[in-house]
Amino acid sequence: MTTLRRTRASSSRTALTALGAVAALTLAACSSSGAGDDATADGTVGASATPGLTGEITVLAAASLTETFDALAADFEAANPGTTVTLSYGGSSALAQQITAGSPVDDFFSASAATMTTVTDAGLVEGEPATFARNRLEIAVPPGNPADVASLADLASPDVTVALCAAEVPCGALATTVLDAAGVSVTPATLEPDVKSALTKVELGEVDAALVYRTDVEAAGDAVEGVEVGDDSTPTTSYLAGRLVDAPNPALADAFLQHVLSSTGQDALAAAGFTVG
Repeated sequence: MTTLRRTRASSSRTALTALGAVAALTLAACSSSGAGDDATADGTVGASATPGLTGEITVLAAASLTETFDALAADFEAANPGTTVTLSYGGSSALAQQITAGSPVDDFFSASAATMTTVTDAGLVEGEPATFARNRLEIAVPPGNPADVASLADLASPDVTVALCAAEVPCGALATTVLDAAGVSVTPATLEPDVKSALTKVELGEVDAALVYRTDVEAAGDAVEGVEVGDDSTPTTSYLAGRLVDAPNPALADAFLQHVLSSTGQDALAAAGFTVG
């Protein structure tokens, strides 16, 4: 049976927007060892102010984290005046290459263990990377699903144009794993450098379908519809986070990483459709 759903991104956006409101409240300071959570006067939880934090950090993050991390960074900056979180998004493999090539980076948030391993094997991550979320694939189709895509098998039809992520990108590697497990062979019309680029092909009507993360389908709102893929046994991808050994601002980098790992960060990720915990 086809499971076709029109996305309900409004609930996710509401949850993320609430983070900004929380950050505007008076927040009690936590210890200077790192940022955590604080209860505010109305019982909500937001980013904690951490005494002594100042300056800027550069954070490289998987493209699929864009909407959630934009909100989390704004929340963090509001709680810690005088700090700036500069976010750069892209395919995790390309971001890992930037780091190993020597780009000055504070934190790295990868959409797969394999791309994080590229950085850890080079000895560039402080300590053990933390797994902070998981994601699964979904088929994105234009509103109304004009090509009548009902399952992975339909992506093999020569009458259906498909966008996939390139194999070296986590969403592309996961797509290969999922398609192989289903015994489906797809000849894509285009291979994209990250999941947002693949989704854009659907939004512009340039392809009939794209195999992307469910969170990106959710974030697109009414611009696309989603066809669910597989079940709980279907492979997923894990997101890992690490602070770089040579981070220009290690204290601030640690604090932002802890913000993502905190209940505030985890709640925001869950609201966006990621699996946490």
